[in-house]
Amino acid sequence: MITHLKGKLIERTPTYVVIECNGVGYFVKISLNTYSSLPLKGDILIYTQLQIREDAHTLYGFHQKSDREMFNHLVSVSGIGANTAILMLSALTADEIANAIVSENVDTIKSIKGIGLKTAQRVIVDLKSKMEKVEFSVENIFNANNTTRFEALSALSALGFDKKKAELAIQKVIGEDQTVEQLIKEALRIL
Repeated sequence: MITHLKGKLIERTPTYVVIECNGVGYFVKISLNTYSSLPLKGDILIYTQLQIREDAHTLYGFHQKSDREMFNHLVSVSGIGANTAILMLSALTADEIANAIVSENVDTIKSIKGIGLKTAQRVIVDLKSKMEKVEFSVENIFNANNTTRFEALSALSALGFDKKKAELAIQKVIGEDQTVEQLIKEALRIL
């Protein structure tokens, strides 16, 4: 299996990249989130997953290992193919998908184009126990240096809100130089 490619970025589009490694050009399908993370030109490192079917061998590329891990979890669900998994990772980050699964937020998953109610429910049922074991970090936003976010999360948890939902709400509304009170008020509008 090809686990990653490190080489010169030859072509960059929202759906694929071409990377030259030692004179060989690799066509790699990517998500929009990966696309926005890549430089315009130069050398890059991209993590890959090779999907082999009867009619095609396709490389899928990811900016982070956590995206590749989420891709592998998603394609393990019945009814989710590689292209649908890439579409999901284009609409939401791996952390947002993981948190939606853990918090059983069907609406978030269903909001992705092409994902219906039954598929969203199947994703949650099949992956919830796996997501609870795996640490998708929400970008490790709750560290010792980030007391405003931690205090806001503690306050929302004390008010009875689900911790994962509160983390997602805080992540969506956090801004520069916000007080704890402002952050809590903004997060409450979403919850």
